[in-house]
Amino acid sequence: MSKIPLTVKGAEQMRAELHNLKSVARPEVVEAISEARAHGDLKENAEYHAAREQQGFIEGKIQDLEGKLGNAQEINVATLPQNGRVVFGVTVELEEEDSGETVTYQIVGDDEANSKEGRISVNSPIARALIGKEEGDIAVVKAPAVTKNYEIVEVRYIS
Repeated sequence: MSKIPLTVKGAEQMRAELHNLKSVARPEVVEAISEARAHGDLKENAEYHAAREQQGFIEGKIQDLEGKLGNAQEINVATLPQNGRVVFGVTVELEEEDSGETVTYQIVGDDEANSKEGRISVNSPIARALIGKEEGDIAVVKAPAVTKNYEIVEVRYIS
């Protein structure tokens, strides 16, 4: 399996979620199953079935997070050479050529991406167009409906 790129912050968030699932959510659902079992007939016990379903979800999420963290390649952008080149983890300020509108994105792993917070996946069309470019370069972003040109105004190496 190939390595999954993660920022340091993204890996910390995954570890915190994993810890919460193991130390809080798992014991709570085990307690709920135990309480539901005490009510008697399990065939018609909706509380029991709901708790077992929740347990399956939690265990699946734990396995998913452990797998991702086990294959993670943590990248600390603050330790990278600060040469103005767009690489994984950097924050990029862009200016759209036609409208002059400026946007700022951080290029992160798939699991960290959240466009509302300005974090885009390294596999998104915008990030793929930006990777390897430098400040002052023009990136041509080809989306299904439109092609846009962005000038790279600034590349920041902040974690």
